[in-house]
Amino acid sequence: MSVDALGAARRLTPRLAARAAEHDREGTFPVEDFMDLREAGLFGLMVPAKLGGMGARFAEYAAVATELGRGNGATALVFNMHASVTGALGAVTEELAEALGVPDEALAARDRLLAEAAAGAWYGVAMSERGAGARLSQLSTVYEQVDGGFHIKGAKTFCSGAGHADGYLVAARSVADQSMVSQFLVPADAEGLRVEPTWDSLGMRATASHDLHLDVTVPTDRLLGGVEGLALVVAQLMPHWLVASYAAVYVGVAQAAVDAAVAHVEARNLGELPAVRARIGRADAAVAAARLVVAEAARRVDEEPGEAETNRWVWRAKLLAGTTAAEVAASMLEAAGTSATRRGHPLERLYRDARCGSLHPATSDVCADWLGVAAIGGDPDRDGSAPRW
Repeated sequence: MSVDALGAARRLTPRLAARAAEHDREGTFPVEDFMDLREAGLFGLMVPAKLGGMGARFAEYAAVATELGRGNGATALVFNMHASVTGALGAVTEELAEALGVPDEALAARDRLLAEAAAGAWYGVAMSERGAGARLSQLSTVYEQVDGGFHIKGAKTFCSGAGHADGYLVAARSVADQSMVSQFLVPADAEGLRVEPTWDSLGMRATASHDLHLDVTVPTDRLLGGVEGLALVVAQLMPHWLVASYAAVYVGVAQAAVDAAVAHVEARNLGELPAVRARIGRADAAVAAARLVVAEAARRVDEEPGEAETNRWVWRAKLLAGTTAAEVAASMLEAAGTSATRRGHPLERLYRDARCGSLHPATSDVCADWLGVAAIGGDPDRDGSAPRW
């Protein structure tokens, strides 16, 4: 990635922040934010340069996502979904494709989807389900092969950007073999796809994370990878897109909480109070530490993807970013005082948004358990009490 992508994100941050309060209050999707992201070319951030994108690596994505999170965590979160789709697709090297048995026609289809993203298309993720969360092995959405493609039937929840994205990454289990989980890129205009407005949440209210109902048939080339059963394999190979990509967003939210607290304190001449200064000082250190952990995880993903130690940093990043965001936002609210709890104050919104960080998969408890199993010498993906994916 050139400096232009991060610079573009920094230029957009004030615009996102200016719109954030209204979209949070009304629970509306920030359409203008995504027009700005498209115009800046950021939908092509993770698309290889040969396909018209910026060719960013994971560390560069993390820097951009953190900056966008400072402006509006909800916008950054939806952008994260798009980046996770394009980033995972773009990371499939020729060697990996050969090892996974990906046919040439599937690679050509992948390149078309990535080129469309570079041209301005953006994708949502339809993975989570009621009762199963984001665990791929527990999904109830199913698919079966039919003439000319695949039929997919089921329901998804927490689908950020629902009703606005150009397509959705849908995970489903094979009717013929329940152990096989595959992923499809379903066009938003597919017949039989329906958005049910269900999103009215505590935090991240502007993500439009509605339910998605599917009774659709898609062409064969919409099967990502061109081979059935790759979803769980990809989750094991690229956990950073399912775990640590959220972390960068919540570091940005945490930083926004510190920034808002400083602005509040300065406006009210509260900086002379030692207790207030101490809270801000601790928050500043905590955010800096979380940022460094996310950066280290991202560096290792770029240099040693899939290695055991890399994966430990990935899970550390998600755990620390989620807990840090929640703790920092709560402390900044206390530092600012009761007036900051009023609806419409930036800290009130950031407090609610930050609380969502520990809940996004993998949740903080799941991350901590994974790390605990690893610390005592076990296999975190095998020895947990429940399937990670």
